[in-house]
Amino acid sequence: MKPLINLNELGEGDVVGNGKYGETSYAVSELIGAKKLGYSVSVVPPDKRVCPFHNHRHNEEMFLILEGEGTLRFGKVSYPVKPLDIIACPPGGEEVAHQLVNTGTDNLIYLCLSTTEPIDVCEYPDSGKVLSMVGEQGNRTFRHISRKQDQVDYFDGEM
Repeated sequence: MKPLINLNELGEGDVVGNGKYGETSYAVSELIGAKKLGYSVSVVPPDKRVCPFHNHRHNEEMFLILEGEGTLRFGKVSYPVKPLDIIACPPGGEEVAHQLVNTGTDNLIYLCLSTTEPIDVCEYPDSGKVLSMVGEQGNRTFRHISRKQDQVDYFDGEM
């Protein structure tokens, strides 16, 4: 296996969409032998975004804008993004919640690099949801989404 790949050789990506969310994603990690970092390329059409506004409690992400323009929502601030911008999304609370939105007229294309910790918790400040995950990506042994408002007492339902 070669430890490199040209972006023009990625082949067909996975197309995902739901309303204002949409992208073509290209998994790269497995193609170049990555073990502890996740690599992917996202192509986001105009007026779309990849995922809801969220923060990770364990994993860290980095984005490198390759083409197009958009807006980064980060915590309580929004920033314009353009080619060659590097974005750090460290683990933490709502202050590091993030979302890239294609506000331009062409595709927004970016490289995503992330740690691949097998345990993570994501929070979604706009909807009040929490996602808990255990296991390697693509082979999760536990995945659960709920709303923060559904919190129960530690002993609720116990005998």
